[in-house]
Amino acid sequence: MLRIHFSADDLAQVTVAAEPDPLWEVLLSLHMLQVSDGLGQFGSWRHRTHRHLSQESVGSLLVLAPPVGYSPDFLTPAAAGGSPCIAEAIDEMLSAPSEVIKRDLSLLATPQPAKAWVRQLAEARSETLIQLGDLVRRYHRVAIEPYWPQIRARIRADYRIRAELLAADGVDGLLAGLHSRIRWRPPALELSDFPAGDIYLDGRGLRLQPSYFCWDAPTKLRNEGLAPVLVYPVQDQTGPLEVVTQAGQAPRGARALAATIGRSRALTLELSREGCTTTQVAAHCGISLSAASYQTAVLRGAGLLESRRDGRSVNHQATPLGLALLDRNT
Repeated sequence: MLRIHFSADDLAQVTVAAEPDPLWEVLLSLHMLQVSDGLGQFGSWRHRTHRHLSQESVGSLLVLAPPVGYSPDFLTPAAAGGSPCIAEAIDEMLSAPSEVIKRDLSLLATPQPAKAWVRQLAEARSETLIQLGDLVRRYHRVAIEPYWPQIRARIRADYRIRAELLAADGVDGLLAGLHSRIRWRPPALELSDFPAGDIYLDGRGLRLQPSYFCWDAPTKLRNEGLAPVLVYPVQDQTGPLEVVTQAGQAPRGARALAATIGRSRALTLELSREGCTTTQVAAHCGISLSAASYQTAVLRGAGLLESRRDGRSVNHQATPLGLALLDRNT
């Protein structure tokens, strides 16, 4: 069992990410691509991803992301978590110092056929780094980008749960309710899925990063000298990932729900997975602004979405109950 020890200064610097980290989702989805866990949630996603990506285009990435064991820390730099833009995240990843890349890759268990490519990458050759960036970009475009609205909505919903825990019970409540595989025994957080050891944060605090593709158990960086981050599964991982194939067409969950609550209302709820304004609802549903306001008011009254004013706009976000209703109809 691993114990992460907190001082008073560390507790004051615990933060929860409100957005998904694109590179953590890339890395952890590569893990999920190679196993059969979570068939109901990831089965159709795996099928589509394998169908649209050749072994040549994804094989080198799978070498860097074995489903069991170590994956290089430089693939998920801390600075990339502040931006959902994959281009900026990849630039941050590729800007890792050559000695860091070499050190991380030396810890990787590399199968014999892939050793030449990993050795070239460890030498930080520009052409190999460019190739790595292209592979990640191509993979993200197929395996992550089409599902990003759903992924983001789940992370945002989880963030609201953590914010409520923090507001009601303080940092103790936040850490105690983080995940079933994590136990808070002040002043240490106990992680049962790691080898025995102790990590002292020494005033650096801890960033908690919810992840959609983190499955069953939390994970973290191996290098304890890096900015501390603990990646954990979002609380709501029900329902399969789906792609919106064209503008104005809702995923299967919203189409099924439309038979019960009506097309405009179901589509409004689907749009609010990622967050949307009243104007966007009106445009996407082909209805007037007043009708869009009415639809969001009904959904808000039912506890299915929440609305917040931002300047002259009103932003709508599906609640966990709204997400569960959509997913139940998939």
